[in-house]
Amino acid sequence: MAGIYIHIPFCKQACTYCDFHFSTSMKKKEDMVAAIATEISMRKVEFANEVVETIYFGGGTPSVLSNTEIQFLIDAVYQNYSVTENPEITLEANPDDLSKDRIIQLSKSPINRLSIGIQSFFEEDLKLMNRAHNALEAEACLTEAVRYFDNISIDLIYGTPGMGNDRWLHNVNKALSFGVPHISSYALTVEPKTALYKFVKNGTVAQPSDEAAQEQFLLLVDVLEANGFVHYELSNFGKQNYFSKNNTAYWLGKKYIGIGPSAHSYDGTFRSWNIANNALYLKDIQDGKLPAGKEELTVADRYNEYVMTGLRTIWGVSVSRVATEFGAEFKNYLLAEAHKYIEQGLLALQDNILTTTREGKFLADGLASDLFFVDLE
Repeated sequence: MAGIYIHIPFCKQACTYCDFHFSTSMKKKEDMVAAIATEISMRKVEFANEVVETIYFGGGTPSVLSNTEIQFLIDAVYQNYSVTENPEITLEANPDDLSKDRIIQLSKSPINRLSIGIQSFFEEDLKLMNRAHNALEAEACLTEAVRYFDNISIDLIYGTPGMGNDRWLHNVNKALSFGVPHISSYALTVEPKTALYKFVKNGTVAQPSDEAAQEQFLLLVDVLEANGFVHYELSNFGKQNYFSKNNTAYWLGKKYIGIGPSAHSYDGTFRSWNIANNALYLKDIQDGKLPAGKEELTVADRYNEYVMTGLRTIWGVSVSRVATEFGAEFKNYLLAEAHKYIEQGLLALQDNILTTTREGKFLADGLASDLFFVDLE
């Protein structure tokens, strides 16, 4: 089983914190949709022996596409790939694109999962982030979405400057009040080349506090787990049977093809990526070329990736798998490096599976990097 990710590189406006690839100009939208459909066809040979079980529209803001354009791209996948009977087909969407009529139309399409970029139910947070929607639209779209879709995920951001625990808990409880079965939540991070970076640097916005973010993260874990959610990945919480199949496939190392500018692909041995430039991407596709860079992953690369993804999930890192797949040297290295963190209560080793503890979850990426194998030869 494998997945297809389709990157839609357009947004109405730039969020202050976002460093993903997108353009706020829609002039080439029709050309881009045509090029993405062409790339879908050009790459079918890569999945000649695979069955596609997930199709994921990410971005950017995929909901800026019309329903007709979305259907056109879904049809392109079906025409060129073997697709399982009931695939998970996710559309990332912003509240301002989800009118009642649009939601009804989407519910009649092959899209069966919505991932809605709420981020906050507070006006001041949305303005700080320069989101295209307001707090009323956030609530209005969810009121309608839950009537027509069973499988809905919403995004929330914690650790924003000035957000106290009370306001954060209000956000979490407001999300729960809609009965959505999946929540993805991320700490506000200051990435270079973003507007937020400039605001923090010139003192317009306070530097987000790591301590406040960690506290809000742990509050989130406690509240969601008390409400029947499984914290199955560092930033993702789902009710049983509502985990994101698309994202779970990434973390479990399954194959996927990334379509569109800046999208990445992985086949188990090679990682490839498309150029993060709309004009150059369009030119390459129109010239019949795939605009991709490519690298072969070494054994150390694959081990490091497994440790990184494993420690972010409830499935952890299997010491037995490390020994079988990467060799005794890697197994011994992993156990030796993990020992001090087990002693500190940040990692746990049970039944030969290494996982993060409650205290270690927020630090998962840093812990993983300390367990990376660096081949200096």
